[in-house]
Amino acid sequence: MRRIVPTVALAVLLAACGGSTDRATPPEPVAVSVSTANFDMTAVAKTVFGAEKTGYQGPSEVFGSYAKGCYAGAEQLPETGPTWQAMRLSRNRNWAHPDAVDFVKRLSREAAKQPGWNGLYVGDMSQPRGGPMLTGHASHQSGLDIDVWMRPADRLNLTVAERESISSISMQRTGGAYVNDSWTRAHHEILKAAASDPAVARIFVFAGAKVQMCNDEKGDRSWLRKVRPWWGHHYHFHVRLNCPRGDSGCVPQDPPPPGDGCADAEEWVRNILNPPPPPPRDPNAPPPQPRRELTLADLPRQCLALLSPR
Repeated sequence: MRRIVPTVALAVLLAACGGSTDRATPPEPVAVSVSTANFDMTAVAKTVFGAEKTGYQGPSEVFGSYAKGCYAGAEQLPETGPTWQAMRLSRNRNWAHPDAVDFVKRLSREAAKQPGWNGLYVGDMSQPRGGPMLTGHASHQSGLDIDVWMRPADRLNLTVAERESISSISMQRTGGAYVNDSWTRAHHEILKAAASDPAVARIFVFAGAKVQMCNDEKGDRSWLRKVRPWWGHHYHFHVRLNCPRGDSGCVPQDPPPPGDGCADAEEWVRNILNPPPPPPRDPNAPPPQPRRELTLADLPRQCLALLSPR
């Protein structure tokens, strides 16, 4: 597995590599060992990574998985662009791998073609150096996850204060079994454009939206395979990108099952409308334990090299 250089040695090594961070010809990472001696490996990882306010400069690399990882060479999505606005700026989560920033720009241009949309309102991406977030999201750790608001971006001149106060719009009814009256064909087309992008691994959205798109799509259905039902995704949809090409430190997610996934979404809807009984509890089983917070020891060793000197 490749390892990146510690912060204190970065300037010297970048100079030796030519000092370039151009995406087209990135310098080769330098292989070094990262010692744990200067770190408390029991520290809660979200506290440590949540304290980082800027990205780690250097070649763009992902280490670990979407839910247990980090990344170097982050790019910050500009707060406002010709076809997007980043929301909830106080969270400082408009950072991502350069591939994700490029994707947002591409998709927002497609969204701007839809009636009533001038682009996209972009929710959480990642923290500047990835890792677990202080609040919410088990994933979004590797710079490759993007939340896109369902609310049509009809204005792209929102103030910072407005971006903190307004909310997205829920598209669901009946607990997510169906879409509501706020759902439009534009939502379908924007999700289709996202799923059709080769950089995208999968998209998470509430089950009723997936079933509605399955019912409405009369042309090529191959893109539907990437759209997967998941709880809670009715104010936004969640885009997950593939690991960057050649990035061996990135742990990919298994591809979606073959087929368009519509039967699976229909089963989700049936279970929402008629929840199956819970499985009987084994009286000899130990009581369930709360999910443990990830520590620095749980993350790939390379993530330590991204942290500011402590």
